[in-house]
Amino acid sequence: MKQSTKAIIDDLLIRYPAITCCNESLVLAIETLINCYINGNKLLTCGNGGSASDAQHIVGELMKGFVLSRKLSSDKRKQFTELFPNSCQYLIANLQDVLPAISLLGETALISAYSNDLAPDLVFAQQILGLGKKGDVLLAISTSGNSQNIIYACEVARVQKMVVIGMTGETGGKMRDLCDVLINVPSIITYIVQELHLPVYHCLCMALENEFFGEDN
Repeated sequence: MKQSTKAIIDDLLIRYPAITCCNESLVLAIETLINCYINGNKLLTCGNGGSASDAQHIVGELMKGFVLSRKLSSDKRKQFTELFPNSCQYLIANLQDVLPAISLLGETALISAYSNDLAPDLVFAQQILGLGKKGDVLLAISTSGNSQNIIYACEVARVQKMVVIGMTGETGGKMRDLCDVLINVPSIITYIVQELHLPVYHCLCMALENEFFGEDN
């Protein structure tokens, strides 16, 4: 991990000292995702309610520039120039490099059909069965750690030989035994857990962006 990435983590803990207890698990989560992306894999995210919004928020920060501009690689710019000379300048100027991530909240037709026809609490699990591959990472968010649809998602992810990172409240709930990495922030009150999750995953996204697109200071 770059020294500049460690500085991002240190800054988080200065601004949010309550999260200091999560330092080790946060570092492990970042290292896990670094390895995921180095190996050409992807991240899947899921959650309910406010955590669903967090799951989508995370994808938004990874699939485009967050705090860095993420210019396309010289090889990619060359390909656009050679294949599409009429549109290459526009494409190169506006496209940004990505860290592949998919939210399992967005497939409205699939989610509604599966919920109606089969089992509503398996809508995330079904998508993981179809999209999850060995080496991919599932970031599963549940303030209690006991949301049944998230539990099922973690179980299927393990069958798919994915790595499971959990974000929960203090106890970790049932997810504790299903996660390879558990970031359990120090509260059991839902809105406080959600308030603490935000700086944690912002730090995670900034750290990953810095690892792949930043300079090593």
